[in-house]
Amino acid sequence: MINKVEMDFNGKTLSLETGRVAREAGGAVIVRLGDTMVLATATASENPKESVDFFPLTVDFEEKLYAAGKIPGGFFKREGRPTEKAILTSRLVDRPIRPLFPDNFRNEVQIVVTPLSVDQDNAPDVLGMIGASTALTLSEIPFMGPAGAVRIGLVEGKLIVNPTSEQMESSELDIVVAGTKDAVMMVEAGADEVSEDVILSAIELAHKNIKDIIKLQEELAKKAGKKKMEPRLYEPNKEIEKYVTAQTSKKIEEALNITDNTKQSEELSRIEEELKANVKDDEIKRLMEERHFDVKAIIKSLEKKFVRDMIVNKQKRPDGRKLDEVRTITCEVSLLPRAHGSAVFTRGQTQVMTVATLGSLGEEQRIEGLEPEESTKRYMHHYNFPAYSVGEVRPLRGPGRREIGHGALAERALLPVVPPEEKFPYTIRLVSEVLASNGSTSMASTCGSTLALMDAGIPIKSPVSGIAMGLVKEGDKYSILSDIQGLEDFLGDMDFKVAGTTKGITALQMDIKIKGISIEIMKKALDQANEGRAFILKKMIDTISKPRQELSQFAPRVISMQIPVDKIGLVIGPGGKNIKKIIEETGVQVDIEDDGRVFITGADVKGAEEAQRIIEGMTAEAKVGETYTGKVARIMNFGAFVEILPGKDGLVHISQLADRRVAKVEDVVKIGDTVKVKVIEIDDMGRINLSMKSAEK
Repeated sequence: MINKVEMDFNGKTLSLETGRVAREAGGAVIVRLGDTMVLATATASENPKESVDFFPLTVDFEEKLYAAGKIPGGFFKREGRPTEKAILTSRLVDRPIRPLFPDNFRNEVQIVVTPLSVDQDNAPDVLGMIGASTALTLSEIPFMGPAGAVRIGLVEGKLIVNPTSEQMESSELDIVVAGTKDAVMMVEAGADEVSEDVILSAIELAHKNIKDIIKLQEELAKKAGKKKMEPRLYEPNKEIEKYVTAQTSKKIEEALNITDNTKQSEELSRIEEELKANVKDDEIKRLMEERHFDVKAIIKSLEKKFVRDMIVNKQKRPDGRKLDEVRTITCEVSLLPRAHGSAVFTRGQTQVMTVATLGSLGEEQRIEGLEPEESTKRYMHHYNFPAYSVGEVRPLRGPGRREIGHGALAERALLPVVPPEEKFPYTIRLVSEVLASNGSTSMASTCGSTLALMDAGIPIKSPVSGIAMGLVKEGDKYSILSDIQGLEDFLGDMDFKVAGTTKGITALQMDIKIKGISIEIMKKALDQANEGRAFILKKMIDTISKPRQELSQFAPRVISMQIPVDKIGLVIGPGGKNIKKIIEETGVQVDIEDDGRVFITGADVKGAEEAQRIIEGMTAEAKVGETYTGKVARIMNFGAFVEILPGKDGLVHISQLADRRVAKVEDVVKIGDTVKVKVIEIDDMGRINLSMKSAEK
């Protein structure tokens, strides 16, 4: 049976339909807004997965190009590995729903979101988030939702719900908010130096609309929802729990009072190892071997209890800092002599090295996706998280979802301050290498990237700093933490990353592990983050206060120029003959845009200037009365052809070679001679007539 519900969503119809397709899935729904349609399915295994000590949730956003009426490129003509956009959307869907499952739920759950049709005005990412929640709500899977999601834009000072793609082009804010009817669960934002008050207003507006979307999901669930399964939740063995608690509680509490992070971690590891080595009770030993996850789970539970009590009730952090205190910061620049720009940003035990590289505009990244046309990206930020940064050993692989997500966040934070193409015609690539990690490497990457950009001499609008905020909430009592370290992130309730300049916020990402937080808590976190960002920014500016005046000697030089659009074909030449010749002769790279902009990139300034001279000559127009110096290219009985501009010659008739009568052209000039000529006529067919004798007068 097909069931469908719909509502008005900012002047458009948002509909949820179930029962038409994917009937074997635990829950399935088609979400439609305009001509954008997204299929979301949710399926769970019948029994818990015994071999894992975490909730095995998988979310996949399956980007299909048929949704936009496109055929994939490449040899195989089918979709391959997920695009960066698909991976980021999968993370966007995952983050608000993950906290809404029962604690210690171990059944495998898979969410698959597939855009079926995309109309370019209604993005499929937010619809995918709504669809995932609806599919879970309809299914038998124990889900403590529903959850809704909304995108908000800011155009000419006005907040807009569900903005169109055209509105987003001029929007100062792109913020996606997800939440339940009671609280906000997730925020993801990029902004053009927007104030905290505007951000909060956008979140409040989004949450108001989220409540309406949740009502729509509940309406559909009443019609077509399945009875929820009784989950078999993981619980540690009571005997093991009693034994571990008695043996380790006091030791763990004492270890957590060690303010040196390294010594604290070593002591906590030693406690667990000693416990396992000194078990004398055979029954306990047998149980611990059978239930190998229990000891670690119980110890982590005790750590969580003591750390949270310490923070909320004693206002003390595991490393001894005050709640709003930022760890020790050091900044260095110009570490790598051949790099165009480099910096190392160290905050506590977290250390990130960022390297900036400049290239020609032809090296920008080309992206094939659901957009109507192939898009490009001239500013890229890549983030790498090797195993040694946390003292581990694992095979080196390509970037995972975490690396792509952290790189995208740092990229979003800096994009508003990167100079536009017309002012700085370069492709810019930043690579952040995490050298050591103990909390908030993405914000360390943001800070390191600002330093590297300034070290490279890239004229950014303002320096950007970032900070990660945390939260520990017990009942009505809570504590907000500035610059959280790894332990506080793992055992806390919130990871709230904020980046921006002195003028305002450029990027924001908030994830919650509890069932949401209030606007009041968010406001306090933003205010505290502002103070922390200012402190960090001062440390950065003390190292390098503004972009260097000159680019690195190893960076390529770019010359930009404008040519008439109707001359583009002339510069390129048949089959690219002319432009290839310019590149071969000068050793530069030439990129020509459809609007006539030309970018000449080369390591050698002289080569770039020579290419510019050639192109200027090819596109210049000869003018009557102007005098030129050119080379004799051809000799005929009736005169000589002289090249006055690259690829452009004119005729010096034999009568115009000299003041005297000339019997033979060769008596005056030979091929290859350099002569001075004056344009005396350009006829209706564009033929140029020159005179040597007039040029001498």
